[in-house]
Amino acid sequence: MAAAVTEYCTAVSNDVSKEMKEVWAWTCDSFGDADKMSSPLQGATMKFLAEWQQPKRALAWYESTASTQAEIITLVLDPKMIGASRKTFEKYKLNDRVRLMEGPAQDSIEKLSGQFDIIFVDANKEGYEGYVKQILDKKLLSPNGFIMCDNVFARGMTISTEANPSLPDKVRPYWIENGKSLRSFNTFCKNDSRIDSVLLPLYNGVTLIKWKVGRQTSVRLN
Repeated sequence: MAAAVTEYCTAVSNDVSKEMKEVWAWTCDSFGDADKMSSPLQGATMKFLAEWQQPKRALAWYESTASTQAEIITLVLDPKMIGASRKTFEKYKLNDRVRLMEGPAQDSIEKLSGQFDIIFVDANKEGYEGYVKQILDKKLLSPNGFIMCDNVFARGMTISTEANPSLPDKVRPYWIENGKSLRSFNTFCKNDSRIDSVLLPLYNGVTLIKWKVGRQTSVRLN
């Protein structure tokens, strides 16, 4: 049923860009763990949100930033992904507005300054809580911006270790540990008085975060 619903929703939703389709297909052919990648439907959702938000600056977000010529900063650790990213930026002539920072995300975030209208978090799951806290502490999120955190369900293991009986045994321990980290992350989001957050039952779990109403003024940069 879930597959049929996804197929139907994809068919009746606005499509992603031609370039994003090409990147998606190439990634599926080139990487053994491409199943972790956002689906075309999720890409369409991100396209919709970006067109609505009209970002001037984005962190780790690409879709629908051309119209505003948004500055993009992306954080990458894996050498293979660094090479693939640089190849993609060159192919689609993005080097004039995309900056790739190599190394651990925590170290890269600490070096960032200014503010971002959209921030996409999709990294090692045990790091989510620390990354988002770091972003908030440094006031890197613009007053009316939002953070999207992906894969928050950890293949269902965030909800319960019994939630996904079809999960292969060889990857189950990995996702169980991720689920433990993401349960802690969800509690952090719920209890942090600076933000509003909502965990949506979409894709593999998507959390949206924004500054709490009334706090926008206090995070404006001079």
